[in-house]
Amino acid sequence: MADLKLTGVEKAYGEVRVLRDIDLTIEKGELIVFVGPSGCGKSTLLRMIAGLERISGGTLEIDGQVVNDVPPAQRGIAMVFQSYALYPHMTVRQNMEFALKIAGQSKAEIALAVENAARILQLTPYLDRLPRALSGGQRQRVAIGRAIVRDPKVYLFDEPLSNLDAALRVATRIEIAQLKEKMPDRTMIYVTHDQVEAMTLASRIVVLEGGGISQVGTPLELYTRPRNAFVARFIGSPAMNLLPGEIVETGPETVVRLDSGGVARTAIPTSPEDLGLLVDLGVRPEDLVKTDGPPLYEGEVEITEALGEVTLLYFVPRDEGGQVVAKLPGIQADLRHRTVRLGADPARLHLFHEGQSLLYRDRTELAPA
Repeated sequence: MADLKLTGVEKAYGEVRVLRDIDLTIEKGELIVFVGPSGCGKSTLLRMIAGLERISGGTLEIDGQVVNDVPPAQRGIAMVFQSYALYPHMTVRQNMEFALKIAGQSKAEIALAVENAARILQLTPYLDRLPRALSGGQRQRVAIGRAIVRDPKVYLFDEPLSNLDAALRVATRIEIAQLKEKMPDRTMIYVTHDQVEAMTLASRIVVLEGGGISQVGTPLELYTRPRNAFVARFIGSPAMNLLPGEIVETGPETVVRLDSGGVARTAIPTSPEDLGLLVDLGVRPEDLVKTDGPPLYEGEVEITEALGEVTLLYFVPRDEGGQVVAKLPGIQADLRHRTVRLGADPARLHLFHEGQSLLYRDRTELAPA
């Protein structure tokens, strides 16, 4: 329905800059998810797009039109809030009709819009109920329905599943994914702190940190090729292990001697000038496997968590890189207080220098002329 372009967008409260240098293009039909730690500015950015917060610097364009000073009601945007924001004394039907009545639409237009939205969201049997007679997931669907009936250019979702319990969160997440399948041309922007929501719903994810964009990419791009150590640890649960070490062999493959005593061979190319470079070796818990050969890491297991399909091993923390976590398939024997040797596929390893991935640097600087 609409594309958005943010150029040099900033937000400041007095002398405090909470967002800076935000450059982002969102294509028509994308579902973009903003993620990041608390205080990173993701909800503030969403509210700036909605017009609920003024933009301190830069420009916001919707379909090529600069809308910095356009009132929220005239931007063609509908927002779904975390708290549902339903009128408790109105039925589901009346809640969904309300904005259309205020806009002066005819009774026939309103009835058709409500009927279509209710069918998409499977709310038809509940149209005459009050919100108090609905479950949390049903109330959230009504909140989404109020957005759908307006047929906006852009849908904004501000942590819509945060108030739901675990089971309802999963069910409603699936419903939102199904909704996007039914409305493939609709542009949606979704804010969450839950990376599972981000990974399963997003066309692309925008990772924010400290008021700026750390990386933009598809879920799998962020998981397999993080640009920096922050994204590497933020995407994925448990977080990626970072083990400090030194490059001792360069070339098409790079060998790292770890401070913990292990040696790792990676598939990341380096140049002779990188010999002796201090790096952090990144390895995801799910990429670690038990080995009888020379280990990448060897340590004593402090705690195990048996989850059925997987077992998590937490190793006794060391000064070199903190606690290491391994995620092994299936049910493992009780390994607490035992020494376990771990290895990993070289193609699954990452290298970071001063927090930045060598993979991206190598692609540009070390590529053949």
